[in-house]
Amino acid sequence: MHFMNMPRISGYLALCLAVLLLHGCSDHPSSDAYGNFEATETIVSAEGNGRIIEITATEGEALAEGLVAVVIDTTQLHLQAEEIDAQILGRKAGKKTLASQIAVLEQRKKNAARDKARFERLFRQRAVARKQLDDITDSYRVIEKEIDAAATENRSIDEEIKALGARKKEVEDMISRSLVRNPVEGIVLVRYAEPGEVVAYGQPLYKIADLNRMYLRAYVDGTQLPDITTGQKVTVLFDRDRTTNRAIEGTIFWISSKAEFTPKIIQTKEDRVNLVYAVKISVPNDGALKIGMPGEVRFNIE
Repeated sequence: MHFMNMPRISGYLALCLAVLLLHGCSDHPSSDAYGNFEATETIVSAEGNGRIIEITATEGEALAEGLVAVVIDTTQLHLQAEEIDAQILGRKAGKKTLASQIAVLEQRKKNAARDKARFERLFRQRAVARKQLDDITDSYRVIEKEIDAAATENRSIDEEIKALGARKKEVEDMISRSLVRNPVEGIVLVRYAEPGEVVAYGQPLYKIADLNRMYLRAYVDGTQLPDITTGQKVTVLFDRDRTTNRAIEGTIFWISSKAEFTPKIIQTKEDRVNLVYAVKISVPNDGALKIGMPGEVRFNIE
C-alpha cells in the first residue's frame, strides 16, 4: 500500500511545488489594482455638407496636427459666394446712382432756399401775395422730404451691403471648413467615410487617438483611497510575454469622486459586486501598449 500511494503523493507534491513557485515563493508583491489601457480618442466630423473629394485619413497611419485630412466639394458654396458678390456690386451701383440724385436734390434745395428767402422778404414788403410765398415754401419742404427719403434709402442700401458682407464671410467660413484639418496628432483608429460619399454636417469621418501617452483605468476600493493622490508616482505592469511582466512608471492623473460597481472585465481578488472607485494613471507609450490591453498597478506605498 505504501508503494502504491507513492505516485499520487509525488503528483501532489509536484502540484504544491508549482503553486509555490507561482505564488508563495514569488519575490514580486501582488498588484494593488487592475484595469485596461485606454487613450484619448477624438472623433472628427464633417462641418459642412457635400461630396468627399479626398480623404487622407487611413486606419493605422499617423496624422500630424493641422494636416488637411478630408476635402469636401465646395462648388455650390463658391457659386453662392459669386452670387453674393454680384448682389453687393448691384447695391453699390445703386448707391452711386442715389448719391447723384441726392446731389441734384441738394442743389435744388439751395435754389429753393434762396427763392424762399427772397419771397419772404417781398412778402414782408407786401410786394407778393401770401399764396406765392406758401407755394415757394411748400416746394422747399417737398425737396427736403425727397432728400430725407433718399438718405433713408441710402442707409438701407448700406445695411443690405453689410448683411451681404456678413453672408459672404459665412460662406467663406463654410468653404474653409470643407477642408477638414486634423485636430490632434495621433494614429487613425477607424475611418467612417470614403471618397465619393456625400456627408452631412456633424457626420463622423474618422476617429484618431494620441497613442504616445496612454491611460490605465484601474479600480480601487474605499480602503485604498486614503493612500493615493493625484500626481502620485506608481508602478504600472503589463504583459511582456506569457510568463513575465514589464514595469513602467506612471502618474495618477485622476481619481473618481463617485463609487461604482466593479466592471465585469476587471479581474480582482474582491467580489465584482463591491463598490470601487475608478483611477486613471498616465503612462508613456513606446508602442508596446495598445488600447484595451490589461494592466496592473502598484501604488508604491511604504
